[in-house]
Amino acid sequence: MRSYDLSPLFRSTVGFDRLSRLLETATTGDEAASYPPYNIEKMNEDSYRITMAVAGFGIDDLTITAHQNSLTVTGKAKKDEPGGQFLYRGIAGRAFERRFQLADFIKVNGASLQNGLLHIELAREVPEAMKPRSIPIAGTTGSGAVEVGAPTQSPALTQRAA
Repeated sequence: MRSYDLSPLFRSTVGFDRLSRLLETATTGDEAASYPPYNIEKMNEDSYRITMAVAGFGIDDLTITAHQNSLTVTGKAKKDEPGGQFLYRGIAGRAFERRFQLADFIKVNGASLQNGLLHIELAREVPEAMKPRSIPIAGTTGSGAVEVGAPTQSPALTQRAA
């Protein structure tokens, strides 16, 4: 029996699991799809961090765009500096575009570039109207009036019980 590793399906999403969209992105499987490498961390119940390794890129070379439920990080290719001859070139400086699908109510709080790592802070902000709330149960009294809260025993029921 063949087992399938589904972890690539869950790498480019933050805050939700929508399998139909993930299947589309997981089928690419080429090397360009894995550049630049990144981590997705869940900091606590409602906050996340995406960390991307963007060595060789400066603040002016990177663009972060959030639109509806999509986050796009783009890096412009650097022009080769004139000068020495490379014997080995292992640090990639090619252009890239990485897309992340975000769940509903995930907002981008900010981004920072430190030591070649781009950190993008995300938070889940559910509007008050969408949060679950407790609904009190209304009861009726002997006079036909509606009473909100815990129902009390009516005088008619008290007399019958006696």
